[in-house]
Amino acid sequence: MKVLFWTQQYWPYIGGVEVLSRHFIAELRAKGIEFFVVTGHGNLDLPDEDEMDGVPIYRFRFLQALGARDAGEILRIRRRVADLKQRLQPDIVHFNLSDPSLFFHLQTDVPHISSLVSIQLALPPTVADERTLLGQALRKSDWITANSGAILDDLRKIAPDTAAHSSLVYNGYPLPTTPGTALPFNPPQLMCIGRLVEEKGFDLMLSALPTLLARFPTLRLTIAGDGKARFALEMQAAELGVGDAVDFVGWVNPEGVPELLNQSTLVVMPSRWREAFGLVALQAAQMARPVVATRVGGLPEVVRHGKSGLIVEPESPSALAEAVTQLLARPDEAREMGQRARHWSQTQFGWERYVNAYQCLYTRLAQAQEL
Repeated sequence: MKVLFWTQQYWPYIGGVEVLSRHFIAELRAKGIEFFVVTGHGNLDLPDEDEMDGVPIYRFRFLQALGARDAGEILRIRRRVADLKQRLQPDIVHFNLSDPSLFFHLQTDVPHISSLVSIQLALPPTVADERTLLGQALRKSDWITANSGAILDDLRKIAPDTAAHSSLVYNGYPLPTTPGTALPFNPPQLMCIGRLVEEKGFDLMLSALPTLLARFPTLRLTIAGDGKARFALEMQAAELGVGDAVDFVGWVNPEGVPELLNQSTLVVMPSRWREAFGLVALQAAQMARPVVATRVGGLPEVVRHGKSGLIVEPESPSALAEAVTQLLARPDEAREMGQRARHWSQTQFGWERYVNAYQCLYTRLAQAQEL
């Protein structure tokens, strides 16, 4: 079986979706499925054709051509994509996310190739009908998956006629080889991990810090990641007088995340945007770390309130401070939540369950084309 795996970014980009995709492809290649990756260049100067882990990678300047409305370049990309599909003859095109490169997939549609769309990000709050790229892609797809119940509900609200060919497949993630360590309480260590952008809400965590330091003077907050909001966050920490209690450690290699999580007492995800799933919450659970997260998107499905962590309303530093205080003041409760989180991560979000779900989907879609 051949799968053309279409994603907005791929290696060497290493965001959550990119890292998950690389693990996913490696696992299914070991089961005999052949993969080819179609992706964008992003903001790096990368070759149009490349290879990683034995997987051919084909890069296109999708967004640049569409953004510039360059008719000549759009036509060249369309021809190149059509030639690629014709040459590779994949059984399935597995389209991830919903970026504008959908246009090139739709313009080069091949009847005998099955189409699978996986929604990994929050959908726009609009109607997806035949006039929109997203609407066309959803209706022309043979199957659609969403990585949380919240996103599946969003899908069926904006495109009700997708209910008959859509399903929930929770994300999984390989268990780290690094063993989880005991939660440190002396001093307590809070952890925020992700892109340093406004949507992640790390400014809300900083706003909660003065209240927390009044109760726990030795507390430390680590913010791991990089992005356009870093300078503003550093300035906010200084203005609040909490700069000495905050460590900005910058970008962390994905392989180093488990060890970083081992340094934390609990992980805080104060997102203000509709997180589709929340991969950091799953990674924290795998290391037996309780999570304090906001009630947005799929986060309440990954973090079970009162069992594997605490869920608070978004945009509320006081709610964050109250939840963190509850866990730090009750170490036994925090430890129990961490252990329940680890068990939950291995059952509801197990890696084999995730891989097998897609292997079964691939098989079903490929067989349907043979009938």
